Amino acid sequence: MPKKLTIVLGPTAVGKTDYAISLAESLGTEIVNCDSRQIFREMSIGVARPTPEELGRVKHHFIACRSVQEPYTAGMFELDAMALLEELFKKYDNVVMAGGSGFYIDALCKGLDDFPPADPDLREQLTQRVKDEGVESLRMDLKRLDPESYAAIDIANWQRVVRALEVTIATGRKFSDFKTSTSKQRPFEIEKIGLRRERSVLYERIDRRVDIMMEQGLLEEARSLLPLRNLTALNTVGYKELFSYFDGDSTLDEAVEAIKRNTRHYAKRQMTYWGRDSEIRWTDL
Repeated sequence: MPKKLTIVLGPTAVGKTDYAISLAESLGTEIVNCDSRQIFREMSIGVARPTPEELGRVKHHFIACRSVQEPYTAGMFELDAMALLEELFKKYDNVVMAGGSGFYIDALCKGLDDFPPADPDLREQLTQRVKDEGVESLRMDLKRLDPESYAAIDIANWQRVVRALEVTIATGRKFSDFKTSTSKQRPFEIEKIGLRRERSVLYERIDRRVDIMMEQGLLEEARSLLPLRNLTALNTVGYKELFSYFDGDSTLDEAVEAIKRNTRHYAKRQMTYWGRDSEIRWTDL
């Protein structure tokens, strides 16, 4: 029988952890985490890392395994995850993957295009422009230089805009020219299960989760990470709003409401991202 990877995906707070653990228990297998923030040791409460009890029920991989001070990319995840799956499939016919990071899931399923390496100096210049001028200025540059990428990427994500501009400026070729859209062949079957809930129910779950995070000590966790706030990994909902509170730009109540609002917006973007994937079998919870 062919080996099979079952990917449990869906918006934040939909219930991926519970579903994936139950599925892995029924299959007698392990879970490969596919959340681009849960891999970091220093981030726990704010990224809804599985609890010690949940981690004890099923063995998880890529949880709290790197420092936020070590750069980690989707390309690195593709290589690491493929190497891990090769080992896991020696023991199991089925493996479960769970997470909400669409770009990481795509990297594993399809592989990444052959983009040139990053130009740190140019990226720093463009990032400084975001701080000085705002992301809209860079969006307009991208629209002028590479309208195809402007139309295709998530321009709400300033890091994607910076990366597209960086490649275009550094190489003299449009970022979109590097995207071949040719999927790599994987030596295992892939099934994608998408979890969803009624929007009002999902938003209630998000609001409740944020309240629980605050009770668990998210404020103190964010304070401990304040010296590292300029790292890419910490430009994350749940932390950046509290950093603004520490700066005196908002009250604590306003920061908490901003976390809830921005998390709801993030969930909506996740669903939009996956709406283009016809391979996903959606399950209503």
